[in-house]
Amino acid sequence: MIQVRGARANNLKDVSLDIPKRRLTVFTGVSGSGKSSLVFGTIAAESQRLINETYTAFIQSFMPSLSRPDVDGLHNLSAAIVVDQERIGANSRSTVGTATDAYTMLRIVFSRLGTPHIGTSSAFSFNSPEGMCPACEGLGQVSKIDVDQLVDRELSLNEGAITVPNFGVDTWYWQVMAHSGLYDPDKKLKDFTEQEWADFLHKESTKIKIGSNNLTYEGLVTKIQRLYLSKDRESMQAHIRAFVDRAVVFADCPDCGGTRLSAAALSSTIGEVNIAQCSAMQISDLAEFIRGIDDASVAPLLGNLRQLLESLVEIGLGYLSLDRPSATLSGGEAQRVKMVRHLGSSLTDVTYVFDEPTVGLHPHDIQRMNDLLLRLRDKGNTVLVVEHKPEVIAIADHVVDLGPGAGTGGGEICFSGDVAGLRASATLTGRHLEHRTRLREAVRTPRGQLTIKGADLHNLKSVDVDIPTGVLTVVTGVAGSGKSSLIHGYLAGRDGVVVADQSPIRGSRRSNPATYTGLLGPIRTAFAKANGVKAALFSANSEGACPNCNGIGLIYTDLAMMAGVASVCEKCEGKRFTPEVLTYTLRGRNISEVLGMSVAEAHAFFPSGQAHVLLGRLVDVGLSYLRLGQPLNTLSGGERQRLKLAIHMAEKSSTYILDEPTTGLHMADVDKLLALLDRLVDDGNTVIVIEHHQAVMAHADWLVDLGPGGGHDGGQVVFTGTPAALVASADTLTARHLREYVGA
Repeated sequence: MIQVRGARANNLKDVSLDIPKRRLTVFTGVSGSGKSSLVFGTIAAESQRLINETYTAFIQSFMPSLSRPDVDGLHNLSAAIVVDQERIGANSRSTVGTATDAYTMLRIVFSRLGTPHIGTSSAFSFNSPEGMCPACEGLGQVSKIDVDQLVDRELSLNEGAITVPNFGVDTWYWQVMAHSGLYDPDKKLKDFTEQEWADFLHKESTKIKIGSNNLTYEGLVTKIQRLYLSKDRESMQAHIRAFVDRAVVFADCPDCGGTRLSAAALSSTIGEVNIAQCSAMQISDLAEFIRGIDDASVAPLLGNLRQLLESLVEIGLGYLSLDRPSATLSGGEAQRVKMVRHLGSSLTDVTYVFDEPTVGLHPHDIQRMNDLLLRLRDKGNTVLVVEHKPEVIAIADHVVDLGPGAGTGGGEICFSGDVAGLRASATLTGRHLEHRTRLREAVRTPRGQLTIKGADLHNLKSVDVDIPTGVLTVVTGVAGSGKSSLIHGYLAGRDGVVVADQSPIRGSRRSNPATYTGLLGPIRTAFAKANGVKAALFSANSEGACPNCNGIGLIYTDLAMMAGVASVCEKCEGKRFTPEVLTYTLRGRNISEVLGMSVAEAHAFFPSGQAHVLLGRLVDVGLSYLRLGQPLNTLSGGERQRLKLAIHMAEKSSTYILDEPTTGLHMADVDKLLALLDRLVDDGNTVIVIEHHQAVMAHADWLVDLGPGGGHDGGQVVFTGTPAALVASADTLTARHLREYVGA
């Protein structure tokens, strides 16, 4: 047994329990009940810290000093590997092939069997000088600047022909160009001679005399490349980033056709197929191709590669290709790619920790995921899974249910035992295991439709479909069937359409739910009014900030090549404000105490006004347990999505697109979410949800089912109509599972 004694991380209330080793244990409970604090914040964190302590003092000096979790005792831990949903590094050189080592194996196979023989395996690597395309340096894309996004050719310089930010008439940059003497500032750009046009756009840096000054002149494109394009996109100001996104066009490199590889690497083939064509194949097809190669010199390697590709197919990722950039994978896909890495590992007796491994999986694929979790367990590992889906809870050897509520209302063990015991218990999870949302008695009548014609993005096969307005539409289909391509690709950009997805919220360490939702404004005003001082004092980003940590509450130490370390500021003890600011109170609470409240507490504390309305929306979307001052980078994908939804609910929008809003929701909270979606529709909006959860499908007015499979086996609409019609007569994967779910 792993023995936990007296765990108090975050909201845990002195929790003690025993978890069986070499078994599959599922942790359940509502969002915010303390599952992650127990599994990630206590067990995995302490395991990681103890492993770090085995390194020499010299190596430890370069590692983040992890503080010991707040727990009396942890016994019998084994090394923990956390398989989370963080996206795989957004490095433009990382692909599914490089992240899984499949491409490395493929390179060795080609270096041995490819004809003509062109050298070692590094000659096939787009990340090594000998294998990369020299024109794009192995990136596969080249960037061009769209000149018409920089200038208006109908105008002269004096009339404001340059439309780039910071280049307006009379700015310093403009003056150097206008007075350069290389062209007439009153002449329209469209009338420039070839020489003037070249000097205006592309002249290299050169000294010119303007009046009595010697100044440096460079062409507009040259200057923009130096000023903006050599900088990291994330560090730019928002308006500059928007300009760069407009002005820079990425196109496939003309030399290598986007394959990233040198001509030599592309010339070497096995059975008429080169390595780039192998990488571009769907993994399920590539597995078939590799099965057809039989050569004793690379037999063990081929065996490993076949096994790896077949594992990817088995886990439901057969629709990806090895050349797919890692940054484009969803959180669930990234987690499954990492999982495959561990399946092939020869380590055993490890503790694997999973965070909602079913995210983004159709009921059809959950079965496969379950098989993988059991395979990991059967190799002799301890598998800990935080999960809400009944299908996964059902296969557990042991279940730990936390609750009874969220935030301060949670943090206790409600049940620990087997699944049958959980079913029989009176806990919220036990009561909901058999809970089923019924099909709607009567569906709403659409007011009109949003038409999509000839959609062919990614794997879509010229899809024509009408999405009804004024109703709740659910778009479903197995992973990779084209749901996101259809909805995000063809509806997201239209007028009056609001997208609430799970992407990270742009914001810094300083951002929290109070700043992000605009709630801090009314709170600061209330404090300022009550104490007769100015509102800026109550902002940790302004005058009231603790000078030692600049109002962050933590001191960050950057460790160059290692992960940075955060320690609580000793001056303000993490409260973020100066001692003077903390003397001002509002109804007996200071600003730090108010920011430490949960949304539910604050909702009661501010009984009226704008703050009450904003907090009410956060309660509606199921975020009542979040603390107002909790940093945004600690939120899960599902929480981020619900936070965005709460903000958008204030706008008078007409169409909402939600991407898997049930992520991270307990079965009991799914009912609340359905009530919220109903309210949005009844207020006259159109709601379109991409979702795999059968409760949401059953509750819909209209279903659009894509398939029949994923990747090139998908991309078609296999059913549109009411859920009742799908259950009654359709024969798609979704129909089979929904039929079983509603017991029809």
